Amino acid sequence: MIMNGLAQELINNLAKRNIDALYCNNALEATEKILGFIPVDASIGISGSKTLAELGLVERLKARGNTVFDQYSPGIDKNESVRLRQLGAGADYYLTSANAVSKDGELVFLSAWGHRIAGIANARRVICVCGINKITPDLNSALKRAKEYATPLNYKRLNWDSKKRMVCQVLAIEGEIITGRLTVFLVAESLGF
Repeated sequence: MIMNGLAQELINNLAKRNIDALYCNNALEATEKILGFIPVDASIGISGSKTLAELGLVERLKARGNTVFDQYSPGIDKNESVRLRQLGAGADYYLTSANAVSKDGELVFLSAWGHRIAGIANARRVICVCGINKITPDLNSALKRAKEYATPLNYKRLNWDSKKRMVCQVLAIEGEIITGRLTVFLVAESLGF
């Protein structure tokens, strides 16, 4: 496994913040490591994420028997979607992707409804997948990247009404108190926005 200097620096800085990090050479390796990391009997909450969709993790977890609180399941109504989001926020594991991460190890997440923020802040264990394209020099540039780069692309991807605000909550994680609660899977590929 060959890791560049920036990836090693980020992993070291995450460790200083009590955030675990695992390096993956590509998306396939990340998917396999994450599947090995999560027990089959664990419940899973998910955030809306192009990165997670690219990895196909939700489908793989469902297929092997995990309980996945999938608010995006076809055919469910708005009330069921909200109920699944609430259950997901308290799941054994919460899967997400950062909108940006500073090389100093600060993670930035944006949310429209708040369930993503609740899941990241509340789940027993959080797995955050992050492609190297999301690394920024510092927290200010991470916030800028999230709001000015990722958000417009998500407006387009989700066919979101441009008059309706998408960024309603912002979470910047600067560290973790509970050792092992948050694990970042840093992927040496461009993933998501």
